[in-house]
Amino acid sequence: MHTRTHKALFPLLRRLSDGQFHSGQALADEFGLSRSSIFNVLAQAETMGLTIHAVRGRGYRLPESVEWLDGNAVAQHLGEMADAYTIQILDSVDSTNTALMAVALDGAADGTLICSEHQYSGKGRRGRQWHSVPGGSLTFSLLWRFDNGLQSLAGLSLAVGLAIARAVNRHSRHPARLKWPNDVLVDYRKLAGILVEVQGDMHGAAFAVVGIGLNVRLNETQRDAVDQAVVDLAEMGVTVGRNRLLADCLLELNLVSDIFRQHGFAALREDWLALDAYAGKAVTLSLPDARSVHGVASGVDATGAFLLHDAASALVPYSGGEISLRLDGAR
Repeated sequence: MHTRTHKALFPLLRRLSDGQFHSGQALADEFGLSRSSIFNVLAQAETMGLTIHAVRGRGYRLPESVEWLDGNAVAQHLGEMADAYTIQILDSVDSTNTALMAVALDGAADGTLICSEHQYSGKGRRGRQWHSVPGGSLTFSLLWRFDNGLQSLAGLSLAVGLAIARAVNRHSRHPARLKWPNDVLVDYRKLAGILVEVQGDMHGAAFAVVGIGLNVRLNETQRDAVDQAVVDLAEMGVTVGRNRLLADCLLELNLVSDIFRQHGFAALREDWLALDAYAGKAVTLSLPDARSVHGVASGVDATGAFLLHDAASALVPYSGGEISLRLDGAR
């Protein structure tokens, strides 16, 4: 169960963000707390998955310096595109998707963005949790509104994945590629995940809450909590700051959104296929009815449906958020 964070927790973490040691007494004086309170507050950070170095006679520090998210910094990186977004940055939230869904239902504008340093009940596909540790990831949700209804949104999660891969590839020598329907991979390890939740009329006003989680720096505790192979930007040698990276994601998302709104996923399909990590690979699809089908991954169609060459050499499309795809031989 989530325990409410102490009001001093994130100010303390920001104080430690330079990676240097700070004595318990100096922190106690600065924040008007006792040394034991400082100890207890930082112990709460460890329950979130953060590692705090505590050395007698030296004090406390974070293992690495952290660039905390800052709305003004993101806006500066966005330049003239900043006006397209309403940016809210939170210290901690149950789920950015849940928080954004609530304000979307209250009429929040297209381009509303909620980003959080910490999620204690983050959502992933198929009921999984998305682990989000302060300073260690980029976790945000973006609101897009559409006039042509839910029927026009086929392939949206694939379009979002394409944008995130492009943003990462601006800075990485290790190319990010795509796994249907909504993962960004590097060397077949998961770098980012996408969860798109939609509401509205089939042919009228509709909206999408586009949730994205991108691994920036994972510690061993975080890696052990995940049931699949993962990778982070630090491991890839990517040193871009998180505020710049968030802005780059938003810029690429804006470009993809413009094309998607006018022409649908069909206009982005070839670009998606160019980054398809599983093309030509032997794969297994696990279907919602508990069946498994085997075949060769053969890209996606104009609606974003996965194409599988099955044992009978038929090209069969599959779509739906409850389908799981894995390489044969992978765990």
